[in-house]
Amino acid sequence: MLNKYPLWKYLLILMVLALGMVYALPNLYPDDPALQISTQKATTVIDQRTLDKAEAALVESGIQLKQAELTATGATLRFNSGEDQLAAKPVIAAALGDGFVTALNLVPTTPAWLDALGAGPAKLGLDLRGGVHFLLEVDTPTALKQRLDVAGSEMKTLLRKDRVRYRSVDINDGVLTIRFLQQDELQRAESLLKGEFDTYLYRTREDGSEFFLDISFSEAEQREIEAYALEQNLTTLRNRVNELGVAEPLVQRQGSNRIVVELPGVQDTAAAKRIIGATANLEFRLEAALDDNGGETLTFRDGSGRTAKLERDIIITGESVSDANSSFDENGRPQVNISLDSKGGKQMAKVTRTAVGRNMAVVFIEHKSRSRFVENEKGELEEVRRTYSERGIISLATIQTTLGNAFRITGLDSPRESSELALLLRAGALAAPIYFVEERTIGPSLGAENIRLGVLSAQIGLLVVMLFMLVYYKVFGIFANISLGLNIILLMACMSMLSATLTLPGIAGIVLTMGMAVDANVLIFSRIKEELAAGLPNQQAIHSGFNRAFTTIFDANITTLLVAVILFAVGTGPVKGFAVTLSLGILTSMFTAIVVTRAQVNLVYGGRKNKRLFI
Repeated sequence: MLNKYPLWKYLLILMVLALGMVYALPNLYPDDPALQISTQKATTVIDQRTLDKAEAALVESGIQLKQAELTATGATLRFNSGEDQLAAKPVIAAALGDGFVTALNLVPTTPAWLDALGAGPAKLGLDLRGGVHFLLEVDTPTALKQRLDVAGSEMKTLLRKDRVRYRSVDINDGVLTIRFLQQDELQRAESLLKGEFDTYLYRTREDGSEFFLDISFSEAEQREIEAYALEQNLTTLRNRVNELGVAEPLVQRQGSNRIVVELPGVQDTAAAKRIIGATANLEFRLEAALDDNGGETLTFRDGSGRTAKLERDIIITGESVSDANSSFDENGRPQVNISLDSKGGKQMAKVTRTAVGRNMAVVFIEHKSRSRFVENEKGELEEVRRTYSERGIISLATIQTTLGNAFRITGLDSPRESSELALLLRAGALAAPIYFVEERTIGPSLGAENIRLGVLSAQIGLLVVMLFMLVYYKVFGIFANISLGLNIILLMACMSMLSATLTLPGIAGIVLTMGMAVDANVLIFSRIKEELAAGLPNQQAIHSGFNRAFTTIFDANITTLLVAVILFAVGTGPVKGFAVTLSLGILTSMFTAIVVTRAQVNLVYGGRKNKRLFI
């Protein structure tokens, strides 16, 4: 028994290790903190003079710039640290003025040849990279009211179509009330609506000479709408975050009506809140006749003070928008190009076919909240939040011809407003307003400190383990230490290839993996020692040690891997980060401890029957 691998096995091991080193190498090139400068207006141009002006402002403020370059979308200023990046932002914004937008960014520094191979560094989580954490609350009562608003509009259309006369439709406290002057009209309406809207609860009542039909949700329907609103908001928020281009964001449900959003690398809290928290939607309505008493008067959003009277019936809402993108019209003014889904396109065509020559308004609706603290009965300060909606007309244009699935919205104030409106419409409307309950910003300096301490703990753990293996197992300890180093390289390579996120608990998982990696070697080496003590020849002792320890190692690692998989499945954020590194570490440690260590032992001792084992 010579304990020798065939040549192809050594070559295969070398290929795997070489591949791991290539894909782990980008982690030596961390992203540069940077400022991305873009234009606010189409007429503003970023050129070398703009760049020189920004550099002069930084020199005057004593902020060191690493590199400045013009890009296709503007300019990029790189800095040596996150502190310089944060300090530079207000300086650059003040120097360039309102015509420019200055945004925080992270610019990759991976060499082009590695980038061409698809190799990139492992992504850092919120606790290592810095970023923002939001806790949002979904306003489910408003979701119910919005559903009743839509149902009320459809019910009015149905009653008018069947010539059922009613006096008014009102919504209060989750109940839609239709008022009639004649009881037979009430009975006709109840029979008609029950046939078309069978998921609602109906109750009739009489008050003097007037008759009322109260329509409300059943308890099961109410729970279903609330659950839908939460799930729809989760989907919409994920779409919005994806539009922001944030790497490895976290958007997940917490409790019955709350959502957690974490955006690693984002430091501009105001910009993130503006996009994520925007509960904007659109309504398309026809302008009402001057003698229409049922119309609604709204002001324009451009601050001109102009007003227009609109019909209360809604043609379509932003929920019918399938795609939206911002551009400029023939006069260089910002606009949003809209594409509707099939249902929305049919409804738009149906209404505008008979409304050519009339004006149609695009109404922008934004749900907001205002909080204040009041003293309760116990004398304690209690936060009271009042929700309200702001409605304003974006544009009021004459319908020249029948509109279909595609048209445009003009009358926007700036390119930023058009791009944000397009983003919100593209990502989808929120099914219910959301409010910020908690927000927390983790600065890049704190993230850098977490990285420093995490790496320091890993280095200390690695050093202690290596010293122990070297002292206790001598030459075999060297084999184990080499395998341990290669295990860390392979682990980082796997995280980079899978685009896994490295968090502070993830670093803890790496440190734990170090112990588990040498644990397998300890089992093997101890078994070899036992076989030598039993009088077996060296080569047989090596062969028996690796083979008999394999079952124990496999069982122990599989059980740990199962726990890691369960942690990943049911855990959140940091727990998942720990589970990812632990799972990958188990797999790489089994490969290095069993295969790589065996290859080293075979190279040194294989084929030498009487050579002394230093173990």
